[in-house]
Amino acid sequence: MSTYSDRLKALRDQLKNDRLDGFVVPLTDEHMSEYVGEYAQRLAWLTGFQGSAGNAVVLPEAAAIFTDGRYTLQVREQVSADDWQYVPVPQESIAGWLSEHAPEGGRIGYDPWLHTRDWVKEATKALAERGAELVAVTANPIDAIWADHPTPSLAKLTVHSDDAAGRSSADKRQEIADWLATRKADAVVLSALDSIAWAFNIRGADVDHTPVALSYALVHADGTADFYVAAEKMTDAVAQHLGNAVRVHNRADFGEALKGFSGKRVAADPERAVAAIFDGLDAGGAKILSVRDPVVLAKALKNPAEVAGHRAAQTRDGAAIVRFLRWVSETAPGGGVTELDCVEKLKAFREETGLLKDSSFDTISGAGAHGASPHYRVDEKSNAELKRGELYLVDSGGQYEDGTTDITRVLPIGEPTAEMRDRFTRVLKGHIAIDVAQWPEGVTGGQLDSFARRPLWEVGLDYAHGTGHGVGAFLAVHEGPQRIASPNYAGSGQSEPLRAGMICSNEPGYYKAGEYGIRIENLLLIVERTLDDGTKVLGFDTLTWAPIERDLIDPALLTEDELDWLNSYHARVLEIIGPLLAGEDLAWLKQKCAPIARSAS
Repeated sequence: MSTYSDRLKALRDQLKNDRLDGFVVPLTDEHMSEYVGEYAQRLAWLTGFQGSAGNAVVLPEAAAIFTDGRYTLQVREQVSADDWQYVPVPQESIAGWLSEHAPEGGRIGYDPWLHTRDWVKEATKALAERGAELVAVTANPIDAIWADHPTPSLAKLTVHSDDAAGRSSADKRQEIADWLATRKADAVVLSALDSIAWAFNIRGADVDHTPVALSYALVHADGTADFYVAAEKMTDAVAQHLGNAVRVHNRADFGEALKGFSGKRVAADPERAVAAIFDGLDAGGAKILSVRDPVVLAKALKNPAEVAGHRAAQTRDGAAIVRFLRWVSETAPGGGVTELDCVEKLKAFREETGLLKDSSFDTISGAGAHGASPHYRVDEKSNAELKRGELYLVDSGGQYEDGTTDITRVLPIGEPTAEMRDRFTRVLKGHIAIDVAQWPEGVTGGQLDSFARRPLWEVGLDYAHGTGHGVGAFLAVHEGPQRIASPNYAGSGQSEPLRAGMICSNEPGYYKAGEYGIRIENLLLIVERTLDDGTKVLGFDTLTWAPIERDLIDPALLTEDELDWLNSYHARVLEIIGPLLAGEDLAWLKQKCAPIARSAS
């Protein structure tokens, strides 16, 4: 099918054949992953949308695509308004939209392997108000019309060493068994790919940018486990690593295995396990404990080996970033440098470390107006030149065996305007407010979020995304359960207490549609501190080291404390990154990290 309009028509024809009056298309896979393999990119294939979060609904006479504030501009550039209605979330929900637009008495299809049970309940209730029903399909109708549909990856599994992980898989499985014992449960379903990778100390290559393998696991109260993965993915080294306590089965057998827990208490995560998993457990007569996967919090609390690995990875990555920033600042003003040139150059600098495994997400390389789309993804069609008088925003990260990085910096190409400097400095003030925050135990990321927004709020401005997300250890660049975000922005985790050992990004921003985008992002480790009176509090320890563009800073807008923070941060950048550089790279870094005086302009 040559066009996206053709694909939409073909889907509608297929729905007629399937006796359905509509279908819901999420951007996820059978594991509720954020980033998915090519075989699961059904939303992109159908609509052309290249973002990492979204959903669509197709009805006989209407079609809608649902995206959050990060993609307000991008979805309009990539998805035709002739075919699709743009619906913002969380302001509107799929269930709410269906309650108003579904045909009365209609049959709306959904794939039970791509939705949570809670979503199914919500949509079922909403459709009932129109006399319509939600219908589980046994075969996804998009797969029926996707002629060159990719097959799931069969990349080999690899072992993640105990030294890098800081704990053995047997130790982690025993912790899960202890967790089960406290709940008088017999087993827990692990379906989130990063939970499985962490629990078994394995990694994979089935999803771009996230080193995980398509698999499922059942961990039992005695510490043994059943691991479901395609046989072609196993190696002798992985089999030896897993040992006799882990029984390996074909991934295709997982659904049937769920029916073997009659009368047993089985835990499953309502947020991370799809509806089909709950349906299978119900069909087999299991007593279901609907609770969060025990790996989620354990994985978020980094142990000393993981923290040390992160620090090493961030330092190595920071040196590559400095070399890249120097290259852009010296080359782009002369013309001829494009967004894709920057993506390739940054990748090359990271590869020169000799330790890069992958990027941790598609590099956001946004010149001028493209920077105003927070999750802009450059391709050959959109590729723009970096032009004088514009800002260039680059948000990128690397996957290394010892850590996962994520950093955003902004550079002016030529001379910035006074407005650009004002907005950048306000974003910097918000960034500093998060970095220096201290709080008592129990405070959540949602409570910290407004610290970053206040300098923008004071002049009537804001940004339409969260301020921070969790980050894995050679795992997902977006990792729960913690998040620094208010409930106004899509996603979960706002109410999760922040704990020592968690890693969070700190990335306030500002976006002027059609002109430029600004975001400053570092990664931070939550640590425990003791005040002078002995009181225990939590705070952040900076992990990311790279200069913050001094030519975009208006020192007059900074307080003395903020200016001290900036100068201290740059002194640490030079101290940590300087020894990894030489020659002109080192000279450039020294200039960028020189102290800034309040009288500077």
